[in-house]
Parts: sequence; structure tokens; C-alpha cells
Amino acid sequence: MGWFLRKKPSIRQTSQKSNFPSGLWLRCEGCGELILQEELRKNLSVCPKCRYHYRFSARDRIKLILDENSFVEIDQNIKSENPLHFIDKIPYSVRVKEAIAKTGELDAFMSGSGTINGRAVEIGSFNFSFMGGSMGAAVGEKITRLFERSLRNKAPAIIITASGGARMQEGAYSLMQMAKTSIALKRLQEESIPYWTLLTDPTTGGVAASFAMLGDLILAEPNALIGFAGPRVIQQTIKQDLPEGFQKSEFLLTHGFLDSIVERNNLRSAFVSLVNFFH
Repeated sequence: MGWFLRKKPSIRQTSQKSNFPSGLWLRCEGCGELILQEELRKNLSVCPKCRYHYRFSARDRIKLILDENSFVEIDQNIKSENPLHFIDKIPYSVRVKEAIAKTGELDAFMSGSGTINGRAVEIGSFNFSFMGGSMGAAVGEKITRLFERSLRNKAPAIIITASGGARMQEGAYSLMQMAKTSIALKRLQEESIPYWTLLTDPTTGGVAASFAMLGDLILAEPNALIGFAGPRVIQQTIKQDLPEGFQKSEFLLTHGFLDSIVERNNLRSAFVSLVNFFH
């Protein structure tokens, strides 16, 4: 029976590392398939197989929607202070400095003027990478100024949201921004100047509870988490199971909270249609 025994291993073992470059691929969070990072980048950070939308930077979003080279950033020097001298594990001022170093931005919101199909708009976008896109006094001031420019220039206002809500380190100062921005927005509505919002993943807390859901037209990207409190908090509070897809874009559209869900590669054409219709 000795002929059943292998004298040599069938596979040669080696300690040499593979020459295949690392960082070329990632596994999609939506479908689990492997995707080339470069392919994902060229496809606007959307999985080409299942259409899963990854998070996108504020500057890339604005660039995607506006006419080429038309964006002029305004109020870029406004940044957060530490009015409460707040400290948890580290001082709030240190957290802000770390976020600035990480993102290259001074706060979680950037705004300015530009054109869509040659027509003037005022536009702003949240940067979720900056402290979870949280809204403090600096963010609220920039949003308010955006609405004021829109009113002054009689130009549509557009805000793209990606936020965990009010910034807890600024306490009541951050909560006051909900009222401040909503009052500024009311002046636009009184003058019948269009205001459109694009809700992306995630849009929650005080941002969702104020200007994000006050748009004349409310758009959202697919599968975005949208709501005040998160699903887990709600489920623990009411002690009941939540419907499947609760607080996702598709669920909110079905229940009348959104006007449309627009895939990222269709956003430019959607906003072109809007400015042409309301011109």
C-alpha cells in the first residue's frame, strides 16, 4: 500500500512575498465584490456592480454639480472657536485643530457662488470627514450667509448635507443654529426664491431637524441614512423592531418625506433641469 504515500509535496512552499501591489482593490460594502480602486474613483465613488454609493468629499460634490471652474468659495476663513472651553478626553480646540490637519478644511461646511448651465446659484456642502459633519456656530454662520447671498442675488440656494447633527462641544450655541438658519431660510421663502437640498449618507440630528428637511425640493442619494435619531436609539427607546430599511432614502421616499432619489452620476443633469425650470 506504499504507493498511496506522497514522497514530495505537490505544492512548493515559499517564503517570498507576492509582487502584486497592495491597495489596488477593495471589497464593496454593498455587494461584497472586489472592485479596482481606480475604477471606483472614475465612477464617482459608486460601485459599478451594485451601485452602492460611498461617501464623497464636499469639494467633489460641488465640482460635480456646478459648471466647470465656476465655483468661487466664500467665507472660507470662518472657523470654530471654543466658547464653552469644553474638554472631554482632550480640549475641543485640540479636536478642531486635528480635524483641520486631517481634512485641510477649517470647518465642516464649505460654501460659495457658482453657475449651473450658466445660471447663478449659491451652494454649500458638508464635509463628513470634519468631526462627522457636525454643525457648530461657524457652520451655522456660513449657512446663514449663504441664504443671505441667495436673497440678495435672487439666486437659488442649494445645500448638500452629510452630518451627524449639532456639535455637542458647543452646547446651546450649536442648537441655536437650527433656529438661526431656519429664520434666514424663511426670508427666501417669502421672496419665492428656490431652495433645494440634497441629502446624503448620513443626514441626522439637528441638521435633519432644521434646514435639511425644509427644501422646496428635497433630493437624496440612494440608501442614505436620514433622520433625527439613529435607528438603534429609536429601537431601544420604543422597545420594538423597526421596519426593514427604516430611515433609508427609499423608505422615506415611499412615505412622502423626499421628492426624488437621484444617483450620483445623474445629479448634474437633475440640477440643470431644476435651474432651467425655475429660471
